[in-house]
Amino acid sequence: MATWMTRLRDRLPAGGGLRDEDWEGRHRLLTVLLAVCMVLLTVFGVFRAEHPADLLIIDGLLLPFLVGAVRLDNRRARSIVVALGFAVASAGFVALCHGLTEAHFSFFIAVAALALYRDWAPFGVFLAATVLHHAGFGVTEAGHTFGHHQAQMHPLVWALLHGVAVLAAAGFHVIAWRLTETEEQRAQENLDDSQAQLGVAFDETPVPMAMFAPDGRILRINPAYRAWLRLPDRLPDGFRVADLPLAPVDETETSLMRLVTESREPTNVTRQYRRADDGSLIWVQTHATGLRDRNGRLRLVLAHCIDVTATRDHEAELRYQVRHDSLTGLLSRQAFEHDLALLLESSAEPVGVIYLDVDRFKSINDGAGHGTGDDVLRALAARLAQVVPDGALLARLAGDEFIAALPGPSGTGLRVGNGILASLAGPLAVGGSELPVSVSIGITTAFSGMPAEEVVLAADTAMYAAKRAGGNRLQVFTENLRVPVRERIAAEGRLRRALSGELRVTLPLWFQPVVTTATGRIAGAEALVRMRTPDDEILTPYHFIGAAEETGLIVKLGEHVLRSAVDHLLHWSDRLGYVSVNVSPRQLAEPDFVPMVAGVLAGVPGLDPSRIVLEITETALLASTVDVSERLASLKRLGVRIALDDFGTGYSSLTWLKSLPADIVKLDRSFVAGLAGDPRKASIIQAVLWLAHSLGMSTIAEGVEEPSDWEALRAAGCPAVQGYLFSKPLPAPAFDRMLLASHERATSDGVHLNETTGTVLAG
Repeated sequence: MATWMTRLRDRLPAGGGLRDEDWEGRHRLLTVLLAVCMVLLTVFGVFRAEHPADLLIIDGLLLPFLVGAVRLDNRRARSIVVALGFAVASAGFVALCHGLTEAHFSFFIAVAALALYRDWAPFGVFLAATVLHHAGFGVTEAGHTFGHHQAQMHPLVWALLHGVAVLAAAGFHVIAWRLTETEEQRAQENLDDSQAQLGVAFDETPVPMAMFAPDGRILRINPAYRAWLRLPDRLPDGFRVADLPLAPVDETETSLMRLVTESREPTNVTRQYRRADDGSLIWVQTHATGLRDRNGRLRLVLAHCIDVTATRDHEAELRYQVRHDSLTGLLSRQAFEHDLALLLESSAEPVGVIYLDVDRFKSINDGAGHGTGDDVLRALAARLAQVVPDGALLARLAGDEFIAALPGPSGTGLRVGNGILASLAGPLAVGGSELPVSVSIGITTAFSGMPAEEVVLAADTAMYAAKRAGGNRLQVFTENLRVPVRERIAAEGRLRRALSGELRVTLPLWFQPVVTTATGRIAGAEALVRMRTPDDEILTPYHFIGAAEETGLIVKLGEHVLRSAVDHLLHWSDRLGYVSVNVSPRQLAEPDFVPMVAGVLAGVPGLDPSRIVLEITETALLASTVDVSERLASLKRLGVRIALDDFGTGYSSLTWLKSLPADIVKLDRSFVAGLAGDPRKASIIQAVLWLAHSLGMSTIAEGVEEPSDWEALRAAGCPAVQGYLFSKPLPAPAFDRMLLASHERATSDGVHLNETTGTVLAG
């Protein structure tokens, strides 16, 4: 029995369960309906009531129920009096209709209305009142309860029929009530699951999250948010966004709550804030989403907050690295050119541009090391920052090149440039010591609308002019300075075409003879390269060697000269003893130089390698970054001979003479000119000749132009001479004719000067 009752109870609706605000809304509706019913019954009763007392009875019963529905405190009591009121109203309506069957429909309507309470108390009270009304009044007042004769004759039967019908209607309402509760329970379970999942996602996520009311009150925060802002575990009541320990740095920005309120799309902003506890600055990226009801009213705001301070700092560092030189902290080339272009667009004044380059910086790097070179650049950057006015652009372009740009009246750049030179009159403090540093400075003045690239090029051109003039000076740009630059560019272009095999530009070799003092015969020749232009103009090395050195084409040019010299030597094999070619510092430093020479010699297996002489100046030895002795020893192993050119012009000629495996010493023309009238030069020549002979070397005197010097060299015992007295450099066909004449006319009786050709020939 108990089990059956339990099952029945479980199948019936539990009742109640409505939230207070929902119950109040339904109760208010039913109370108003009851009041409307009272008014309508009063109006209806005025026309239908047989006795006014009947109407007074009905209204007298309804009025207390209406007052109770409004005034009672207990929720259930208020619903019961409403149920009784509907029972009285339905019974009164039936009585006023004299038991009309259709009037009984009001009971069915009242049952449906009272089902809104979803509470057994008012529902059951109404059912009980309905049964009592039909049973009691059906017997005592059958004429006012049932409106037909059959029911009046058998009132209990019809009361039972009416009761069953009302109960059946009530039963279906109970079923609907139960089904609704089941569906609500299922929805609540789903809601609970969703809220649990949301709670886990909200509370366990490492991302700081918060929920805000539209008025700024903080509804909920997760542990990550609390830890991020160092908030207490429990916030005070009414804690608002304005109470958070964060203050926006830019107070003019629109508040986040306003942005969310005004926009129906998710809001994503990144702003900087200051912490209230330690005053530190942080960047916060906030993603806020407003949740709205069906009417579009904002209910709450869900915000995700990410501290992006590290990311912002990293981005700022990357931007700084892009715009600044890592060694000196000055602007980079790209940033300078960009800012200079903007300055030229916006400045109403002229812009002075100062381009400077450190003199002999390679010597600092090679002599003291690259670390010291970097220290010099940093110290120079600091010195420039002190001299250049605030607000000027200051950059390190590359290597040891710096540039500055500053607006101001004409002459501002010149004044600052002179200030830079003056500031470098004293040494730089580098690594605990002081190092003297000089610079070459080029200055130009630019005006609005000028391309930044042309302005920088003009200052660069002026700087190179200052460097060619000896350095440690300042040069103001003029259009005339562009001429050497254009010539150098043109020379480079012609040289590239010639080396690529273009027939319109060639690189022929000219030859200057080396004459023996004993016989007057041509013993050898120095090969000198020339350039023949498409206009058939012959250019000396002065016009293109500089471009070859700067661009590195000197390496390929040197190989061309060596191969061409070997070809001519083979042609003159029976008449010319040897041919010499000059080797530049750049060639000597190339790792492939020795293999290249070996390859050339391998191509002519019948040629004696000693007939090839490689001339190396003392300047080349000083400038070389390789082990010179080892490099020359490798060349010697190939069988070629080494000549020390321009001997006596350097600082340590005797040291080179002793330490290098040279075969020939070529005395510089400065020792030879005026030799006949200068006893000191004669003594030096004698000493060098003796030293070279004792070291197993031969000697050639260069720059012989006077017969008296020639005679003095012969008397001193110099083995061979070279100079304009005998011949200027000649093209190959002319040299071929000279070589043939020398070979045919040479005798052992002496030599005489051919006044027609200017050549010493055998006489």
